[in-house]
Amino acid sequence: MINLTINGIETTVDKGTTLLEAAQFLGLPIPTLCHMEGLTPYGACRLCVVEIGEGSRARLVTSCTYPAEEGLKVRTASRRVVKARKMILELLLASCPQSKVIQDLASAHEVRQQRFRQEYENCILCGRCVRMCEEQMMAKAIGFRGRGEQRSIGTPFDVKSEVCRTCGGCMYVCPACQLRCTYNEPERAICGGCANLSPPCIEKEKFKDMMCYMHPCVACEIVDR
Repeated sequence: MINLTINGIETTVDKGTTLLEAAQFLGLPIPTLCHMEGLTPYGACRLCVVEIGEGSRARLVTSCTYPAEEGLKVRTASRRVVKARKMILELLLASCPQSKVIQDLASAHEVRQQRFRQEYENCILCGRCVRMCEEQMMAKAIGFRGRGEQRSIGTPFDVKSEVCRTCGGCMYVCPACQLRCTYNEPERAICGGCANLSPPCIEKEKFKDMMCYMHPCVACEIVDR
């Protein structure tokens, strides 16, 4: 067993437990996009960063890949951590402005402006689809290609894969494909309308515990009024 402190709370976890798992055990929220239970940790989105250590030796690490260490002191929402997360969310929002998942995360973390040029990409290279295809579907039909700005996900040489079963698992786990928002202008990229807890449907008295089930979402229309 390993003893560590997270946000001033002393806790004990099994050896091999990641900082993300330890924080979740304590009920401490840490946002993440690339992490998914059942898949190998990848640490690509960097949203789950936490601060470890003290003083000049303190540093940021990805909690989904960093294992718990004896006597480690962790902070999940320090000023440095919050600043890093907001910057990451701005970059993700600029890369994939139509992702409702990213928009809601940005709104929840009080990101109020988008300072970077929008690129309108359909992929944030989180690797969820690649790991799902390899580890859960046992197919390895897709993978990463290229490096740097040329890095992308697909089949080798863009040739149709003979092992792909068109199961749709890659799209099911993709944070960019799950839900798309029609608003993508910089000034409307963080509307926060879909994050409202009050369902904007006419039957809200009947469905008090449900979010709005309208499709497409009418939150955007409400924001405009």
